[in-house]
Amino acid sequence: QVQLVESGGGLVQAGGSLRLSCVASGSIYSINYMGWYRQAQGKQRELVARISSGGSTNYASSVKGRFTISRDNAKNTVYLQMDSLKPEDTADYYCYAPWVVTTEGRGMDYWGKGTLVTVSS
Repeated sequence: QVQLVESGGGLVQAGGSLRLSCVASGSIYSINYMGWYRQAQGKQRELVARISSGGSTNYASSVKGRFTISRDNAKNTVYLQMDSLKPEDTADYYCYAPWVVTTEGRGMDYWGKGTLVTVSS
């Protein structure tokens, strides 16, 4: 059993910063990519950023230059530093780890339960 638990969401004024964290725990053998998705009310879930175990990153064009994703492989933790936040960044942010290989040799995708980020104007 593997769990992803996010933290760090909250209310911030436009132009402010927040740092999200996501810890993966359980019977983990390896995790390749970890990433963050977000879903605003009434909209589809979208990729925000992702990072490989080797440090390769991808960002949505809407957050490039403002958000930074990083990870600590030893701690199975991924971070999302969000700067220059805008009201349109308001959403539930979900941690995602596609194809986590467990110590039992199984591979599955895992999602966290989400953390709410609200940016006021």
